[in-house]
Amino acid sequence: MSAETPAASGQFDRRRVQFRAWRGTRPFWAGLFVLLGGLPIAYFPYAHLQVGHLTLAMATTAGAGSLIIGVLLVVLGISLWFQKHVRVFAGTAAILLALVSIPVSNLGGFLIGFLLALVGGAMAISWSPGAPPAPEGPGSVHTAGGAPEGAIPPAGPGVPPAAPYDAPQQQPPAVDFGKPAHDDAGPTQAHPALGAHDLSGTSPANGANGRHSAG
Repeated sequence: MSAETPAASGQFDRRRVQFRAWRGTRPFWAGLFVLLGGLPIAYFPYAHLQVGHLTLAMATTAGAGSLIIGVLLVVLGISLWFQKHVRVFAGTAAILLALVSIPVSNLGGFLIGFLLALVGGAMAISWSPGAPPAPEGPGSVHTAGGAPEGAIPPAGPGVPPAAPYDAPQQQPPAVDFGKPAHDDAGPTQAHPALGAHDLSGTSPANGANGRHSAG
């Protein structure tokens, strides 16, 4: 006995996922029931049952009709797999053929094929394709936890919620330099009084009027 290689296991999983996706886009189980319902209907009229040395033949005068009904049910089951747009027609035809097989083919293959075809036809009529998944937009990037990128995770018990990342930051108050900023207390720091840093000697406060005295 040889151990299964990881490559073979990965290929089997990939095939299984592909088959599951293929099965979900069509009435798979309805087609399977209709196909299986045609087998006993077509088989029993031509079967011979051995009971000791006695051979019991279940063939009837409508053996050809039983074969036709069984083959049609098999074809309808395969059509439901590969032509899903005919599901309503195929389901209705399967139900009618199942009803006809009761008087024609040994009570519809001893009620086995009749019940399988009847249930499969009803499932085919009621089946409808699912809605396709909605495409995600370019901005809907999800993180590992499933939340959108940039979202704040919920805080635990006793922990205050954190601020969002995109919260606007408070800006410092703007200073209008075109308006004189002074009050009754005196010159402000933004606009110093004239002459506080005047080094040219031209301030009207010194009375020199820009000229130094000789002595």
